[in-house]
Amino acid sequence: MNQTDTFHYPPELFELLVETIPILNRSKKSVILFFRGAGIADKLLKDLSDKLDSNKDSINKYEIARTILTRINEKTDAYIRERRELLKRVVEFESFTNCWETDQYKAKGLVAEIRNIVNVKDTFTRMKQEKENAQAKHSEDYNKKVAEIKKRTEQIELTKKDFYGLFSITNPQERGKKLEGVLNSLFSIYGILVREAFARKGDNGEGIIEQIDGVIEIDNQIYLVEMKWKKDKIGSEDIFAHLGRIYHRTSAQGIFISASGFSDSGIIASKEALVNKAILVLTDLEEFINILENEKDLTQYFKAKIRKAIIDKEPYSKP
Repeated sequence: MNQTDTFHYPPELFELLVETIPILNRSKKSVILFFRGAGIADKLLKDLSDKLDSNKDSINKYEIARTILTRINEKTDAYIRERRELLKRVVEFESFTNCWETDQYKAKGLVAEIRNIVNVKDTFTRMKQEKENAQAKHSEDYNKKVAEIKKRTEQIELTKKDFYGLFSITNPQERGKKLEGVLNSLFSIYGILVREAFARKGDNGEGIIEQIDGVIEIDNQIYLVEMKWKKDKIGSEDIFAHLGRIYHRTSAQGIFISASGFSDSGIIASKEALVNKAILVLTDLEEFINILENEKDLTQYFKAKIRKAIIDKEPYSKP
């Protein structure tokens, strides 16, 4: 995507901006102020502002955004600076607390998708600049490294979008299945060996006798992964069920991922398992949000949690 294309919004990017900017701003006036802050001239905003003043119900946030974006996108040369600044404000948007609470995860997902389209992820941008300035920028190894970083950045952004999209899914089965896919993708990105969900059948034709959400390998140690998206916190019953799978496998350990946290009984059950040399690390989805938002290394994060479980007997730590 060359510079001209980047700042003359193509249809896909244009529609994403129309959907995103209203969500980033709570009120109609705030939408206009957002455009004004990006340097959009008052002559392009005045009629809309006057319309709101005379009848605030005469137009909605999305119509305001579409009208202004259409105006600055029609003249390719006249509004390059404004389009560039507006795009910069969207992709650098970090504080989503100004959004309505119900829109915050959706807003994060949309901004992540826009970042991916315009290729402005900070890490890749720095690598591109380094490529242009470094003496070895034409070497095969260097180009390969840049390509790997670009691919990894795109994978992380796509996984972010899919992760935040989970919170808008109301069907439990669909949400649970997609949660498995998102987390397996995240593990793979950070080099954690993954075996996706599998079912074990009985030897005598009993059909499926055991279902496991996934298996990962960290430091040559196998961990059976269980994921639950429940309304209530995970208690001892679910913990003991997963421990049963661990006890039936030599040298296996476990990880339990919950969307709703863990009750005291669940945490106690995990601590008691340590007495039997079984490590069961407890993790909630808030930790994955923290990892994604702060660009932490997932592998190192889990290694720290595992050390905390072994040394301090704290299976539910947040390093």
